[in-house]
Amino acid sequence: MNATISDSRVVDKVLDGERITAEDAKELYGLPLNQLGQLADHRRQRAKSEAFQGRGSEIVTYIVDRNINYTNVCNVYCKFCAFYRTERDADHYVLSHEDIDRKIDELVSIGGIQILMQGGHHPKLGIDYYLDLLNHIREKYPQVNIHAFSPPEFNHFAEVFRMPLREVILRFKEAGLGSIPGGGGEILVDQVRNRIAPLKCNTEQWLEVMRTAHDLGLNSSATMMFGHVEAVEDRIEHLARLRQLQDQTRGFTAFICWTFQPGNVVLKATPAGSAEYLRTQALSRIYLDNFENVQSSWVTQGPRIGQIALRYGANDFGSVMMEENVVSSAGTSFRITCDEIELLIAEAGFEPRTRNNWYELVD
Repeated sequence: MNATISDSRVVDKVLDGERITAEDAKELYGLPLNQLGQLADHRRQRAKSEAFQGRGSEIVTYIVDRNINYTNVCNVYCKFCAFYRTERDADHYVLSHEDIDRKIDELVSIGGIQILMQGGHHPKLGIDYYLDLLNHIREKYPQVNIHAFSPPEFNHFAEVFRMPLREVILRFKEAGLGSIPGGGGEILVDQVRNRIAPLKCNTEQWLEVMRTAHDLGLNSSATMMFGHVEAVEDRIEHLARLRQLQDQTRGFTAFICWTFQPGNVVLKATPAGSAEYLRTQALSRIYLDNFENVQSSWVTQGPRIGQIALRYGANDFGSVMMEENVVSSAGTSFRITCDEIELLIAEAGFEPRTRNNWYELVD
């Protein structure tokens, strides 16, 4: 570690494993990128040192799963989204059980163990559609975890079904839901959310879904989509809200951040580049001291930056992701196989291993 950096009080806190403040985070954000990366890598090693029988710092995991967007109909019209359609659009859809079965069959054929299922805020689908779908998948594919429905969707469900949020989540869990993705977090600062997605759930509503799910025994991931209208202070506040909830529930399995994609969307902003992505991920690893796992975002950054991110705090390479529709709708599309993931991980000096949603090794 550079001598000048190691003399810094804030850097000493990071090296000693102490919790940093928002003010500390702002100071760290100004460090040279490679030095911030070294600190994040140090925190990664500390976070994983007791995992996998002492071999965690050498292991980078990934999962074989598939995204399934069950509908593209949505009535919240987020300014950063190019995926949504209205019921008036000719290319709107709602997938049938048969459509979804075909997608899961393809996943299972390559050894996949999870689906990440999300959709738009469809104003007319009732609870029976969702419960029937969950029951169907659980009965036909018991080996596949259903990682589905983001917090904004659950808020939408509670309104459309006219049911308490807790009851909705409980009934989904009883029908087969295994865990919840962290989508729709964007930036957990209402001033920002009101500018980019004014009809979507607010910060406290997003957090309440996660709090309730954790209380009911469902784990979830946490996310951040940045590089649009927010300031660095907003990103830090977002991380603070996640860390506070994780202190209370310990229900988050991992954190994933990615950059705003500008193609084909209403929101006009200069997107963050790869260096800004690596800087933000590194800071997130250091700030989120109660998150064991941080996932690299090759989906938006490309495989090579995803590989570099493994030295900027990430210990997981995400998913094979057989299908991806939302980011690609905004003009960014990368595809990658298991062999390619394992080669990228090995080239970075780590041992590739497959995992499940709870970050347990499955190979």
